Amino acid sequence: MEHFARLLKESWILVEPDRDRLSGYFYARLFLLDPELRKLFPAEMSGQGDRLLDAVITASQTVDDPESFDEYLRALGRDHRKYHVDAAHYATMGVALLDALRTTAGDDWNLEFDQAWRDAYAAISAKMMAGAEGDPNPPFWHAEVLTHDRIGPDTAVLTCRALQFPLPWKAGQYVSVEVPRHLPRVWRTYSVANAPNEENVLEFHVRTPTGAGWVSGALVRRTKPGDLLRIAAPMGSMTVDGASTRDIVAVAGGVGVAPVKALVEELAAHNRTRWVHVFYGARRPEELYALPGLQKLVAEHQWLSVTAACSEGTDFDGEQGLVSDVLSRFGPWTDHDCYVSGSARMVRATLRALAEDEVPPAHIRYDTFGNL
Repeated sequence: MEHFARLLKESWILVEPDRDRLSGYFYARLFLLDPELRKLFPAEMSGQGDRLLDAVITASQTVDDPESFDEYLRALGRDHRKYHVDAAHYATMGVALLDALRTTAGDDWNLEFDQAWRDAYAAISAKMMAGAEGDPNPPFWHAEVLTHDRIGPDTAVLTCRALQFPLPWKAGQYVSVEVPRHLPRVWRTYSVANAPNEENVLEFHVRTPTGAGWVSGALVRRTKPGDLLRIAAPMGSMTVDGASTRDIVAVAGGVGVAPVKALVEELAAHNRTRWVHVFYGARRPEELYALPGLQKLVAEHQWLSVTAACSEGTDFDGEQGLVSDVLSRFGPWTDHDCYVSGSARMVRATLRALAEDEVPPAHIRYDTFGNL
């Protein structure tokens, strides 16, 4: 396994600097081999289409962690049912992937690399198909938007009810969302901002970046109560470890507060022994839109504390500075289970702070929007 993993990592180094070329060749070859596959992808491929290739690459780099490898791929296979992918499609994608790797790497590619990627993709596709075949749930759920509240110019909090079948998610997980009325076949992942409930209602916190974010833009600016969304199978492992007795620290930045809010709601139903410390950061006070709801939970549960921080402006009656720096001032957190959610920059800074506290990596779970 170690030799196999090393071959995959060494060969990936050859193509990583030419990532855009690899992606372009992969999809060109894929659609040439099977033109019908083009219908499974959005009309505009930029930014959206790469997610399939990203998933395969990510999986190939985790083969030296068999437990995570298996869990990740089975979840990925369940999620990709929304694209109506079948066994023949997986085979075609394997051919396109190998062709793209060989072409991008050029003369530095060798037979060992080729065989390693063949074996890796065979394992990846087998586990994904097993995950898909073993899932009794539908490929996706139709969900009706119930409420839609704008929070400033670029953020919205919305709720929706999954129709027809119960949607079995865990607090801290995320789902893929499609807005078929405005952007058919374009999916984007969002954390569920509430704990599971009998009403089958999910809450999402959505922020649309300036000049980007097709799905986010549609959810913030164009969606209204009564609209129908599609929601795919839940994924993610930023969930509460029920076997642990360690206290918890959760760090959230911006709309990254969504899964942290869900975790706190779930703990509120049964926790009696674990202290939970939430650090919630934003640039400006008006961006701490979820703070009143968290403070209400603090008033109801003695084991919960919430510390808010703003990195810009001096008129905030709370902690000043980046939330990762504020976390460090209140530490150390060595003996805690740690949950981190927010932008890539914020998550990186927080992971560094936790590393300085010598928190074991196995006790850290995180969720990020943007690549680390």
